[in-house]
Amino acid sequence: MEAILHALSDPTRVAIFAGIVGSECSQNCSDFLRIGDNTIPKSTLSQHFKVLREAGLIRSARKGVEMHNTSRCAEIDQRFPGLIGAIAKAHSIQSEDEQRARRAEKRRSRPAHPVYARWRTRGH
Repeated sequence: MEAILHALSDPTRVAIFAGIVGSECSQNCSDFLRIGDNTIPKSTLSQHFKVLREAGLIRSARKGVEMHNTSRCAEIDQRFPGLIGAIAKAHSIQSEDEQRARRAEKRRSRPAHPVYARWRTRGH
């Protein structure tokens, strides 16, 4: 269980794992070159997949030159009932909080409407 918790302690790996779990078919490694607003270098992505694989969270199969990844949720849930569900729920809550914070930051950084800006400079 320590390896699973370590693998999912990194936000990028959690996002990758959530993407694999949430899909109905296997996911190619290159599907995760962009996570949110971040571009992930291929070498870094490769290391993230290695950690997820070694923790037993995903299974990777080579198809030609590509690696296709599937989750091992059913196996993990047999060994640690409820663990993946709790982690997925926590990830979802954290992602929503981060999106809310980004939207609030965008609103704060927007320039004031010209009419409002003139009104404020007149001492109102």
